[in-house]
Amino acid sequence: MKILVTGAAGFIGYHLSGRLANQGHEVVGIDNIVAYYDVTLKYGRLGALGIPTGQVTEKVYLTSKLYPNFRFMKLDLADREGMERLFREEKIEVVCNLAAQAGVRYSLENPHVYVSSNITGFLNILEGCRHHEVKHLVYATSSSVYGMSEQVPFSTQDPTNHPVSIYAATKKSNEMLAHSYSHLFGLPTTGLRFFTVYGPWGRPDMAYFLFVDKILKGEPIMVFNHGKMKRDFTYVDDIVEGVIRTIYHPPSPNPDWSGKSPDPSSTAKAPFKLYNIGNNAPVSLLRFIEVIEEEPGISAEKIMMPMQPGDVMTTWADVNELINNIGYKPSTSLEAGIQAFVKWYKGYYKV
Repeated sequence: MKILVTGAAGFIGYHLSGRLANQGHEVVGIDNIVAYYDVTLKYGRLGALGIPTGQVTEKVYLTSKLYPNFRFMKLDLADREGMERLFREEKIEVVCNLAAQAGVRYSLENPHVYVSSNITGFLNILEGCRHHEVKHLVYATSSSVYGMSEQVPFSTQDPTNHPVSIYAATKKSNEMLAHSYSHLFGLPTTGLRFFTVYGPWGRPDMAYFLFVDKILKGEPIMVFNHGKMKRDFTYVDDIVEGVIRTIYHPPSPNPDWSGKSPDPSSTAKAPFKLYNIGNNAPVSLLRFIEVIEEEPGISAEKIMMPMQPGDVMTTWADVNELINNIGYKPSTSLEAGIQAFVKWYKGYYKV
């Protein structure tokens, strides 16, 4: 198939683009390479995909030297004219939208960036799919949409009406916009709620990246809420496998859906679906730090900090629907995943 991957220079987008290209799909990757974190890492990912990074410029395609079926172009989702041209010229069959302004804490300081990228940009994706016969839109949403919910594990059957961060609110908006387009225009859309993704080539603003960086440098780490939090850490290869399998399962309208007892994750009368992708095994933050310490054999100096605005106590994915409908469940252990990340970190940064 011809597949558009947005956020191709990002953490998950990099891994997904390589896997799809390896499978023989024609992959078109785009990214605005925003400087939310060090862009050197983003260019490093592109280089690992065979893109001549010294030639990257606005709205010009570059073909991979490793994958002749992968092309990359620097393009912002919020660029309406550029996105319209992309869909008009490329005849895309499937869209995997992974591009977004990430980060919970950053959204407190820069909310306009989140609306531009995560809402306006997503609308441009939906419009492109609507007008150019895209067969399936698979898009990343987030476990953060569960917000203040205290019922665990989080199920897609649960209401998500109380987000506690601006980032989460934009992701919830994506889900609502996708449902509207599925209902009005028959566009098959599948939203994937990712749970705390980690692994090689990850984001430097994520806790596990910061912990490994500080521990290997002999510097103290900040532990929020005194470590009294749990996260459903999910290895990036498991996330990518879930995305790829979902591509082949576009949702269909559900004739049995009833407005008298609506199911938030059901297809309703539209080809719309939501899934959780998580490891289904929450780990305490302190245990997570222990696993990181075990890999290099170094004990971290911990600075205990209060809870941060926008954080939640626990994330835990109920993945029964993913198992039942897609036939897949993440399975990489935390120990194996951290080992792979530390190995990559040492190699990339020449530690």
